[in-house]
Amino acid sequence: MQHLVVIGVTGTGKTTVARLLADRLGWAFAEGDDFHPPANVAAMAAGTPLTDEDRAPWLRTIRDWVAEQDTAGVSTVVTCSALRRRYREVLASAPGDVRFVHLTGDPALVGERMAARVDHFMPVALLPSQLATLEPLEADEPGVTVPVTGAPHDVAQAALTALGLARG
Repeated sequence: MQHLVVIGVTGTGKTTVARLLADRLGWAFAEGDDFHPPANVAAMAAGTPLTDEDRAPWLRTIRDWVAEQDTAGVSTVVTCSALRRRYREVLASAPGDVRFVHLTGDPALVGERMAARVDHFMPVALLPSQLATLEPLEADEPGVTVPVTGAPHDVAQAALTALGLARG
């Protein structure tokens, strides 16, 4: 089974691009934010950045969901900020072929996108802490980095092409 984890700071379009990838590939989709315990959501909504201790159970829950899908013979696409390499190592420990799609964008553009969102718990005020925490995907990690300068369909297509999953 194959598993894509769409990563990056908030506001890069992880959910939109991940849904497009899942639809094009016919794979199961999950929104990583849905795996957060209520205390994490409340902290972020209040403008409090999460600690590594806050993130640890959340990352394990996402990893376990991927593992369950893998056991069931289902390939997946899931979103998760996975800002640090050690967070990605937890996710990559799931069975199957786990690869990352790191969405990147100019901080001003990402901030504009965040400001335009409605009904999302993550305030723009947390973007600087996410950018400070971010450890970009490294060459020895399985995955690709894709800029979010184009329309979501173009970003998804660029990811599929870079991953060798583009269909004729």
